[in-house]
Amino acid sequence: MQESYFALIGFGADGWGRALLIATGMTCAVAVAGFLLGSAIGSLIAWAKLSGSFVLRRIGTAYTTVLRGIPDLLVIYLFYFGGSAALGTVAGFFGADGFIGMPAFVTGVLAIGIVSGAYQAEVLRGAFLATPRGEIEAAKAVGMRNWTAFRRIIAPLVLRLALPGIGNTWQLVLKETALISVTGLVELLRQSQIAAGSTRRPFEFYLTAILLYLAITWISTLLFRRAEARTMLGVRRSI
Repeated sequence: MQESYFALIGFGADGWGRALLIATGMTCAVAVAGFLLGSAIGSLIAWAKLSGSFVLRRIGTAYTTVLRGIPDLLVIYLFYFGGSAALGTVAGFFGADGFIGMPAFVTGVLAIGIVSGAYQAEVLRGAFLATPRGEIEAAKAVGMRNWTAFRRIIAPLVLRLALPGIGNTWQLVLKETALISVTGLVELLRQSQIAAGSTRRPFEFYLTAILLYLAITWISTLLFRRAEARTMLGVRRSI
């Protein structure tokens, strides 16, 4: 007699609830770390694309064009096998022999961070270009230094305009974490595959994975909406 669905995903002796929660935590950890790395990279690339330097603009354009034009899974493979080859070469100088795999978590964070950085760069660049020029000129007119104007005027305005796009990028990052399972990282999708194969109950576990992904998405949406509302405090909206 088959176990009930709730016994299967519960926290009893034969339940997979604890393993699924740990895997969900791993999914969130990879997503957050990769997203933060992407934010740092995206800020630098956006700055390069907006700079007065022709070389920097070309580098930024090349970065966003390449990373948005190739499949994310290919980037993961390049980091995993390329990083493993590099580690093997370095280890060879110290007398080590054999294959040394790139840590799956590090691979996921780097791949997600570099890919999401291309998208976040475009979001930030677009937000800066949409910033009212009058407010920036007013800051200069009252004698604000560049850093002060950036901190008090430009950055808050860019953040306000960029938040919806950044929220969408976060949702993409969250879904990209499922691709990291090809490197052996036991995140939510990989754990669901393991459980489904062990119990021969794929429908139940993949359904549970869907519900957990949707729960993370729902919570994320609420947080971004609250952040957007906070940035709009004191802003007069046109009717």
